Amino acid sequence: MFDYNLDFKSIDFREHPELYRVGKGEQGVLLVEPYKSEILPHWKFRTVSDAKTSSEKIFEMFLAYLKADDFPGADMARKFLQMGWTRARRYANHKGGRKYDPKTDEVLPRTNDPEKAAAASVFYERYVEAREHPDYVAKKKQHQEQNEKKAK
Repeated sequence: MFDYNLDFKSIDFREHPELYRVGKGEQGVLLVEPYKSEILPHWKFRTVSDAKTSSEKIFEMFLAYLKADDFPGADMARKFLQMGWTRARRYANHKGGRKYDPKTDEVLPRTNDPEKAAAASVFYERYVEAREHPDYVAKKKQHQEQNEKKAK
């Protein structure tokens, strides 16, 4: 489980990787430092061109984190790739990115923005590549097993 009770403003997860939890999906993607500050400036999904440049850079960062044996960094890069996919899909499906009517909480009508849908596909391919990368899978398992042992 992702621990939202941690003091994210003061923890450097590069110095304290043992505190990092994978969580589900994109949990913590905008909280975990220094990774958020390193990756966020490269995260763009407005156009297919932006998505290609962004996903390539973030995937390069993902590989560099893996090479440095920095699992939290690799997982955060994977989360940004996933978030590129999900946010671009939301903007493809809902003009302005707003899924729910703020007054009624009802789901707004779906739209179809082919540019955003294509941008989402670009991110999705890189996200899957990261998620299934053999080194990532092994490091994720190792990180989770270490956390389980400490929890006992």
